[in-house]
This record gives sequence, C-alpha cells and structure tokens, in this order.
Amino acid sequence: MRKLILLAAIAALLMPTALAQQNKRYNMYGVMFYNLENLFDTINNNGRYDEEFSPRGARQWNGTKYWQKVHNMAYAISQMATKNTPMGPAIIGVCEIENETVLQDVVRQPELRDWHLQIAPYHESPDRRGVDVGVLYNPRYFRVLNVTNQTLEIEGEPNFKTRDQMCVTGLLAGEKVSVIINHWPSRLGGEEASSYKREAAGRLARRTIDSLLRDDPNQGIFFMGDLNDDPMNKSCTEALGARKYTRDVKTVHDLFNPFWHILEDKGIGTLGYRGSWNLFDQIIFNGYFLKHQDSKNKPTLTFVRAEVLNRDFLISKEGTREGYPHRTFSSGVFLNGYSDHFPTEIFLVKEAQ
Repeated sequence: MRKLILLAAIAALLMPTALAQQNKRYNMYGVMFYNLENLFDTINNNGRYDEEFSPRGARQWNGTKYWQKVHNMAYAISQMATKNTPMGPAIIGVCEIENETVLQDVVRQPELRDWHLQIAPYHESPDRRGVDVGVLYNPRYFRVLNVTNQTLEIEGEPNFKTRDQMCVTGLLAGEKVSVIINHWPSRLGGEEASSYKREAAGRLARRTIDSLLRDDPNQGIFFMGDLNDDPMNKSCTEALGARKYTRDVKTVHDLFNPFWHILEDKGIGTLGYRGSWNLFDQIIFNGYFLKHQDSKNKPTLTFVRAEVLNRDFLISKEGTREGYPHRTFSSGVFLNGYSDHFPTEIFLVKEAQ
C-alpha cells in the first residue's frame, strides 16, 4: 500500500517540466505503442497482397483516403501529450505500416511537426502482406545507438513469413535501454491452433532479451507490440516469462507486465468484439525499472503507471462497434477513423539533474 501511495503522489504532483518534492525535481517520460491499422500507401508494390490497398482494389484506397488516414494517425499521436509529457512520448513503437515513407508522412503532419520526431533506421520485414514494425522517437529524450532485427522461423514450415522483431538500443534520459518491437503471428485458423507460432515468437524475444542482458546487465529492456495474445496466454507467461506482480520480479532478467492487471482485474482492453475485450497491445519491461520503486529517491528511470489510451475521440459512437476503437474500415465501408486498436503507454520518472 505504501508503494501505491508513493507512486500516486509522484504522478499527481508532477509538473510539465519537473516536480519539486523534498528538495528534488523529477522528470516524466512516456513509452508508447500503437498499431496503426493498415497504414498503406496507394501503390501496389507486391502484387495480390497489396492490391486491396490500391485505387483499384477492394478498399478503393486512393490519395484522399490515404492522407485522411495519415492525418488521423498524426492527430491521435499528438493527443497523447500530457501536462507531465507536453512533447508527447519519448519513444513510440508502431506496427502495421507498409514502409518508411508512410511514417515520414505521419511525422511531417502539422500536429506533430513541432515535436521533431525521428524514425529509427527502418527495416523491411519478409511479411507477405508487406507490413512492418517501426520506432519513432523524440531526440530531446532518446538517442539511437544500434538497431538489429530478428527473423522468426517456425520449425517444419520453411515458407512461413511474418514481421521481424526489431531491437533499438539507445539512451533514454541518459540511460541505456533496448526497445524490442513486435507484431506476432495472428490467430488465423483459431487461437489454439495458431498458438504455437506466438509461443515461438515469445521464445525468440526471450532469447534476444537474455542476449542483451548478457552483453550488458545494467540496462533497461522495453518489450512491446501487438502480440495477438493476451497477457495471461502461454506465449507471454511461459515463452516470454512475463509476470503479473512486481513482487515476482527479483532481478533485471525478470519481466513485469503491467497490462495483465489492467485486463484481468479491470476488464480494460485495446480491442474488442461482441462484448469481449482483448489486450494484445502490451508494453512489458524488466526489473531495471523497478529497483527504486520502494525508495523515496528515483535516481534512475522508475516505472510509475501503465495506461490503455482509450481516449474518447478514438471510440466508435454508433453501430455494432459502439464503444470499441473507431477503425478505418468496417464491413468494407470507409469510416475515416483511426485504428482498430487503442494505443498503450507506460510512464517513468527520474530525478532531474
């Protein structure tokens, strides 16, 4: 209980730039993930897999719709600024993007221009649909040092192709962190029948995390993405090894999933269907960000809270999807919405220098 009171006090009292408390000042930083839901350009680059999002395709995806979508994505991200993070999240992981150009179009929109968001070195995945993962970041707070990508292979399925797992290592508020962005295989064919693919993705991510910590155990790890599984599914709990309670996180090698509590105990998700919510869009992190939780001092980045960013303007107000994310299309009809997923974010604090 004392931990919750302390964290609530810090979150409530933080000012836009820093908080003065007991002769100390704290800065807050946000780390966000957002599935941008089929952010394709209008050019058919890979044959039948891309034809749907072209002017002659089923979506009749033309320049007008594309630029409306780009504007909506930029506006949505811009609205995630808070009084404690007035320049928005320091790091934003994204998925369901076709190429680097669409991200460039998003960050150049008027809503985001003053943030001067940068794109981490981009990588084209082998995914058949042509969608990738990526990282946006604010250079005021984060500096990229290195980027690597890992390809998921499924034993016995040589033709299997999906999104690569991207790892961006850099300095956040002067501290070394690695950010692993994921978009795990879908539930096509059924949740149970396809579970082995996501479990394989979880094991690949776990190997990456272990390798990073062997090289440098004094670093923070953010693992995030659209996992196509919930926090309590086997891919997250066993393959990846994420835990629901901070008391079970003993070392930097242990992972904490704050969104497990949000879904299971609060019933809040990031996408829903027929009265049921899922929380596929997760941000998980290692014990590095918990080591000062019980201390009055926060000399290094310390986790404060996690949030599903289900802002009112992102919610559909009518029809069969009332109350769910206001998406771009529904039953083939262009809705001029945002995404079929809500974004998620975690917040961290650190003593100002």
